[in-house]
Amino acid sequence: MTNSSTAIQRLTELFQQQPCWRIQPLGQQMGCAVVSARRLLVQVGYHSSFTHNAGWYTLAGIPRFGRDGLWFYQDIGFSKAGSLTRTLVALIRSSPSGLSAEQLGDRLHTRCHSVLVNLCRKGLVQRHRQGRFHVYLAAETAVAQRQLRQVVSTPLPAEIAVLVLAEFIRHPHRQPEALARAVSAKAGIAIQAEQVRKLFDQYSLKKTLPPGLSAR
Repeated sequence: MTNSSTAIQRLTELFQQQPCWRIQPLGQQMGCAVVSARRLLVQVGYHSSFTHNAGWYTLAGIPRFGRDGLWFYQDIGFSKAGSLTRTLVALIRSSPSGLSAEQLGDRLHTRCHSVLVNLCRKGLVQRHRQGRFHVYLAAETAVAQRQLRQVVSTPLPAEIAVLVLAEFIRHPHRQPEALARAVSAKAGIAIQAEQVRKLFDQYSLKKTLPPGLSAR
């Protein structure tokens, strides 16, 4: 096609028929080379998918992004942030308490564990061990600390709570700080004294401590 306006009209018609296209079939339908189809997409404005190795395209005006900046057509995902790595960083940074790989995978409909590990290595996100999982936090220290405070304010997972209670039964004289350190070392996790205190409050353990002992 030599007429730009005609080519753009044809491109628009194809995306009206089907909102997402791979580049090679799109070029074939346009009757032009792949490089020409890419040039037209740039001219009109487009998004490439963060799923399927960025192999799907849609025009800029088609997606209706949700509050999280995501839009899906069937199993094809698009993001305001762009690529999968940028999307992960954006979602993690905007989360009040960080996100696990499982939570991110469910939200993005794609496995992302290896990408998250690579982001950690590059210093683009941080991670914190919470129970059996890692919680991914923002790279910025101030944001990560705020997220971590929110993590700490949430109840301990059931399997970790059992470990803390067992440690408390064996050593009822220990303070929450010491219990947190002991369980963290034994289980290879990171828990905080404040979480232990909240667990004590949950089970009213302070009321049942032996005379002269305090949970604090």
